[in-house]
Amino acid sequence: MDAPYELIYYTGVPGRGEHIRLILEEAGASYKDNSSYPIDKRREAVSAYLAPEYKGERGNPPYYAPPLFKHGDLIISQTSNILMYLGPKLGLSGSRENDIYRVNALALTALDGLSNEVHDTHHPIAIELYYEDQKEESRRSSKEWIEGRLPKHLGYWQKVLESEECGQGPWLLGNTFTYADLVLFQCLDGVQFAFPKAMNQAKESGKYNKVFELWENVKARPNKPRAPL
Repeated sequence: MDAPYELIYYTGVPGRGEHIRLILEEAGASYKDNSSYPIDKRREAVSAYLAPEYKGERGNPPYYAPPLFKHGDLIISQTSNILMYLGPKLGLSGSRENDIYRVNALALTALDGLSNEVHDTHHPIAIELYYEDQKEESRRSSKEWIEGRLPKHLGYWQKVLESEECGQGPWLLGNTFTYADLVLFQCLDGVQFAFPKAMNQAKESGKYNKVFELWENVKARPNKPRAPL
């Protein structure tokens, strides 16, 4: 399929569409998105697919939320689903048979624990409510997450990077760089933004040295310009 890649998401913020943008940038793939549009047109580009009157097209069902990814007649949603589609095409899903499923599992684990859970600490009562409407509850939720969940998540990733199955390489699949490394990097970046003090303490503890080394190694890769904020 020689059709161009098109990423449809709310540009200007490092949300879930950023994971997809990162894999495209890492591979040096040609793609277009709505980042060059005026702000009002950016939202229109997304909302057109979410409008009540939009019923789907070309065999594709309606969509619940961005990011969306368009490639020819195919339009798909869900970050992990889009990454799983792009990974093999861009050479970022591992080198062995069935590696794609290992990579997908790692990416899902990072998204669940270090993205979804962190988001929910700021909306502990209801997602529909603004953070300002649940500040007190958010403070308690954040404290519980930092003390209980953050060490478990960082400990898991340290274990993966130390495992013999990982091959003692710098990446989650040993010496093979995959999109799971990009996802973990972006999730860690988000946790650092949300809880800088806790992450700095975790780094200084020395317990998760391989996790923070991976973070720095991905950050140093050349094809990774940040989204304009």
